[in-house]
Amino acid sequence: MSPDPDVVPDVALTILPRAHDVGGFEVRRALPAQQRQMVGPFIFFDQMGPGEFLAGTGLDVRPHPHIGLSTVTYLFEGSIQHRDSLGSDQPILPGDVNWMTAGRGITHSERSSAASRQERRSLSGIQSWVALPKEAEESTPGFAHHPAASLPLVEEAGLRLRLIAGEGWGLRAPVAVSSPLFYADAVLAPGAVVPMPDGHEERAAYVVEGEVSSAGDTHGAGRMLVFHPKSGLTLRAGPAGARLLLLGGAAMDGPRYMFWNFVSSSRERIEQAKADWRDGRFARVPSDAVEFIPLPEPVRRPAV
Repeated sequence: MSPDPDVVPDVALTILPRAHDVGGFEVRRALPAQQRQMVGPFIFFDQMGPGEFLAGTGLDVRPHPHIGLSTVTYLFEGSIQHRDSLGSDQPILPGDVNWMTAGRGITHSERSSAASRQERRSLSGIQSWVALPKEAEESTPGFAHHPAASLPLVEEAGLRLRLIAGEGWGLRAPVAVSSPLFYADAVLAPGAVVPMPDGHEERAAYVVEGEVSSAGDTHGAGRMLVFHPKSGLTLRAGPAGARLLLLGGAAMDGPRYMFWNFVSSSRERIEQAKADWRDGRFARVPSDAVEFIPLPEPVRRPAV
């Protein structure tokens, strides 16, 4: 039977992440993708792990810079020690939110703490970036930590949903954001349903575990589903349940340029940030000032 041409599927695009190595740990990057740069203001989305570190080893993402964005670290397992050039020195635990706004420029590192390196342990979670609107790209850098207990939580009908940031499902998170968005962690029992919040221009879901169905189509773990802008959209967990990250918001106020850890609406500003890091003009991390990640330089091929 041919599909009904009048029926619009819920999912407009499926993104399969690409694998990368970050600080000795494999991550899978869903955004930016060739097919799509952003969903709302979300311009970067990495799934970290799940993976294990042996005793004596750990995550070591050396000090590096950012401009024009906010970073959001959200863990399922393990812990990470966040340090930045504002003097922040904060452990991140599962369910906590670290929201670091780079604005005109910040430096930070992400490592396993000395205590956590004493034993074998697992690490998994999501690292995402939220692009700042043009009027906030050069704002003062800032850092905020929100423990898991401070975030709104709903538990009903087999759904456990924690709102990480923004607004949705009648909830508002305490995290200060620069543009309209929603970001949530949803755990579904087998057959349970989660509605996608209406009122947001762009919406997506990343399937962390299990599988979900929507409009008769089934989607497995390890992929981002970008939805058509339609109301009444819901996702149903498969027979083993599911865990999802739900995200989106207002469409960005124009495209963004990216190089390495820099995001901006201006190519010239990206070039300035590159020069500033290369020449040591970014502030250092007070408690992690020895090492740093050099600016990636283009590979120069010898003339033939």
